[in-house]
Amino acid sequence: MNKSKHLIIVFGPTGVGKTDLSIQLAADFKTEIFSCDSRQFYKELGIGVAKPDAHQLSTVKHHFINNVSIHDHYSISQFETEAISTLDEYFKTNDIAIMVGGSGLYVDAICKGVDIMPDHDEKIRQEVIEFYEQNGIEALRFELKRIDPDYYKIVDLKNPQRLLRAIEIYRATGKPFSQFRTNKTANRNFNIIKVGIDLDREILYNRINNRVETMIKNGLIEEAKDLHKYSGLVALKTIGYTEFFNYFESCNEQSLEKTVQLLKRNTRHYARRQLTWFRRYKDAKWFKADELEKIKEYINLKVN
Repeated sequence: MNKSKHLIIVFGPTGVGKTDLSIQLAADFKTEIFSCDSRQFYKELGIGVAKPDAHQLSTVKHHFINNVSIHDHYSISQFETEAISTLDEYFKTNDIAIMVGGSGLYVDAICKGVDIMPDHDEKIRQEVIEFYEQNGIEALRFELKRIDPDYYKIVDLKNPQRLLRAIEIYRATGKPFSQFRTNKTANRNFNIIKVGIDLDREILYNRINNRVETMIKNGLIEEAKDLHKYSGLVALKTIGYTEFFNYFESCNEQSLEKTVQLLKRNTRHYARRQLTWFRRYKDAKWFKADELEKIKEYINLKVN
């Protein structure tokens, strides 16, 4: 490990203020930003994934935003390989980098590495997606519990992508997904400093509710309409789009107001799951989103 190179990972729940904070930190420490938000990789998605706007992206150089298409298969192992390679190259001429995001598995991929998984099988993947579309997420849970009870106990049962991948691997190999998980920690050529961002629950939930309203004013419904024809893609089975896809397909049986309230609720639940994941990090230091100076002091203490 090169003790002079430091990756600062800023993580926390959706809506907490990670984007603005990371841009301020990047400007102060003269660094670039590396995203580990799995929903912001896709160039076709925008409002629904709270992607940084054009001004924010121009203020500081960002990596791993708009880097793949929703039509591409982009695995967590691909992200790990590309992100570590990009960071290693970046650290040849820089000492500090900032990574920001709310996708716990992707943070883990950078910190610990990803187990080697079988190659992707497009035919089997499509079969599993069709099974999900015809039978719903409860059927995925039942199937996973049947074929891999160990992974069923720990996986996020509300995340269809995780369930789909585990079932796909079982169908391709005949072995449970849990057997491919070695939990070995990879060696990295840099120090990792974990900075968690949180807010009082009532404040966070109000921010989430207000952000959903702002997204709708900014054109989220129109964006979802444009993407509806691709709703079968795995990349679009995510909060912010599925609620409106269901609304469009209900032939207005479900009111728009109810759909918006459902999106707010699902986003709040997602934030709670993110916090549950990140609270596992015993080596993280937690701050409020507005404690910029305290965060800078902590980072300076760790890097010097």
